[in-house]
Formats: sequence, structure tokens, C-alpha cells
Amino acid sequence: FHTSTPRRALPAPLLWMVLKPLQKLLAILLGRSLRKWWGSLPDNRRQLVREWLQRRRWHLATGAGVALVIVALLLLTHLDESPVTGRTRLLVFSREKYMELAALTSEAHLEEFAELLLPATDPLHQMVEQAVQLLAQRNKDIPEVSEVPWSVHVVESPQINAFVLPNGKVFMFTGMLGAVADLDQLMIVLGHEMAHAILDHSAEQASLSHVVDLLSLIVVTAIWALCPGDSLALVGGWAKDKLTELMFNHPYSRKLEAEADQVGLHLAAKACADVRAGPVFWQQLEIVDKLTGNPTVPEWLSTHPSHRNRSGQMDRLIPQALELRETCSCPALSPVDPRAVFSKTVSELLAKAKEQGVGGLEGTREPQPVSASVGLPVSQTALASPSQVARFNKDRVPAVTSPLPTAAGERSQHVLQNTNQQGS
Repeated sequence: FHTSTPRRALPAPLLWMVLKPLQKLLAILLGRSLRKWWGSLPDNRRQLVREWLQRRRWHLATGAGVALVIVALLLLTHLDESPVTGRTRLLVFSREKYMELAALTSEAHLEEFAELLLPATDPLHQMVEQAVQLLAQRNKDIPEVSEVPWSVHVVESPQINAFVLPNGKVFMFTGMLGAVADLDQLMIVLGHEMAHAILDHSAEQASLSHVVDLLSLIVVTAIWALCPGDSLALVGGWAKDKLTELMFNHPYSRKLEAEADQVGLHLAAKACADVRAGPVFWQQLEIVDKLTGNPTVPEWLSTHPSHRNRSGQMDRLIPQALELRETCSCPALSPVDPRAVFSKTVSELLAKAKEQGVGGLEGTREPQPVSASVGLPVSQTALASPSQVARFNKDRVPAVTSPLPTAAGERSQHVLQNTNQQGS
């Protein structure tokens, strides 16, 4: 007997993405039809319509009120508690539905990056794999971490990027590996991306976007019905889209990024990383942007907080993260704070640049020195063995950090072995 493979239905989030342009088109056609219909009515008919609306204004107001109550009840039934943080949020799409979409997305990414993926035997792949498994092992008390099969894919690309899908597929670009200075920074970056996955941020952001888009269909219809011409209606629609981004989508995205920074820092702390390297990473990126002349987008126009604000916010989270790290039987840190080392290094760099008249660093903030009372310590873990570091630093912009000792690679392996034994 011939058995056919059953067709897999489209996940609800993907179906919504497909239907979204169609919904907007129908709203435009409805608004435009209302405008054409009203324009074709003679004056006496228009007066009759106005009188009819006036007589039934309370019925219409009651109907609108009932509709608003129904919408509010529907939203209340889709409130959910965020894992780890316990924050109440709107979740229209369930985690299961987004897992289906994540499976399709990961297949598409694996096909897209097929020729750029490093083999599993590559030292960089093994390094990222080891860091991810350590983070997963040390945070297995969180159900959203222990229930996911984490897997690593390293993409050979200069793009400074990394992302983790809800189904545990980790995509790390070698450009990001060139932007981190040591294993601690790598684990903090991975913790941030894993936090997005375990907190269901993609489903949460899509839920907000879905609700805002549905409600904005009323505004789209009104714009096309009230504007005297199509050109003006197009301008009004564009203005509505920009206002929606600036008032809802961008601020909410920045909020989720800040939450992922906080939770990711805690994940890294439980994995015995030196969390004080987190603020240094964002300060490095800020200086690299200055040196390379990358245009800086104002934060209110961006989906992410600025490097400077992320560094400052993470710096405020360090004391709590260090307390958490102390409760996890982690190896003691050295007394040298990487933030203090970085502050001193940047101060010297700015002084030399000023003496030599070098441009490109104008407006760079000199990091504030860290007081000795903040005290706990630094692991000087390097990314890998000297040969791996040589490859790791190939074609990268030099980071403004202190030189790592040559024995650091061996020490990092020792730390990883110790923490693996403690987490088992």
C-alpha cells in the first residue's frame, strides 16, 4: 500500500503573517469604498444619513461599548505569566504554536547558511557548543531550559550577530566571536540570546504586534474614508505606521531587550562567568562604532537600547548577579575588576588620541572607574588555546581590553571542567 505523507498545517503565527497584508488591503478598500459612496450621494441623501445616525447615536455607542468589552475580555483571557521573571504579559500565540514556527524557521536558516556552517570539529564550534551546554546544565532548574534540546550552529560571516530560536537552535556568527574579548563575554552574549528563547519573547512581541495591527485596521479604514484623495490617504497611512512603531513596537522591543539582558546575566552568573565583563562588552561595541564610523541611530528610533544605556543598565545589575554567582559554588574570581581595567585602558587611549590629534573618538564617554569596594573578582579566562585565539582574532577590529595571559586558555578549560562537575 502506498502511504502519503500528511501535509503539515501552517502554524498560526505564520498564517497571521501571510494574512496581515490582506487584512490591511481589505481595510483600505473598505475605507475607499465608503469615501466613494459618500461622495456619490446627493445632498438630500447625505442629510438623511446624518439624521439616521443622530437618531441612533445611543444604539451605536452601546454597540461600540459592547465591542470594547468583548475585546477587553478576550485580551484578559490571553494574559500569561512570564517564566523566570513572573511578569504578566499578553500572549495570543501559545508556546507550542511558536515551536512549530521555530522548526520551519530553523530549517530555512540551515538551508540558507548550509555552505557557511563550520563543522562540529572546528575549535570555534566546539567552544560555543561547550559554553551553551554549560549554560544549559547550570540552569537546568529552569523548566524552559531543561526541556529544550540545545544545539549550536556557527556561521562563517563577518556579521556581528547571534540568535537563538525557541526550539533551542543557537546560531552564532563568527563576526560576533570577533567582537567578544573572552569567554566571559561570550557566555553573557549567549545567556542574553538564550533568555529571549526561554522567555518566549518572539511570541510575546508577535502577540502585541497582532493586537495592535487588528486595532489599527479601524484607523486605516477611517484614514481612507475621511481623506479627500488617495495620495493624502497614503501619506496618512505611512504616518500611522511610523507612529505605531515609535509608540508601541520600538519601546516594547527595547523593554524585552532589557529583560533579556537581566535574565541572561543571571544565566551566565549561575554558569560561573565573570558577569562584570558584561558592561565592558557594550562599551567595546560603542568604541568600535566610533572608530569605524558606524552611524549611531537615536535610541527612540531603534528596537534596541543604545550600547551606552545597555552598559549602564547592566552595570547596575552586577551586584545582584555577583551575589547569585556566590550561591552557585563557583570558583573565586580574581581581585582585578575588568571594568576598572577597561576604564584605565580607554583613558590612556583617549589621552594618546588627543595628543596625536586622532579623530573618530569625539563624544566617547570615558568609563567611570570602579571603586575597590565593589570588589569581587575576575576570571581571566581566554576564549581558547593560543592557536584558536590567533584564528579568533583574524580580521577583527582590535578590542580595547587588557592583554590576556598566555596561560589563560588552560585556566579556562580548568574552570569549565570544575563547573561541569559541580553542575552534574
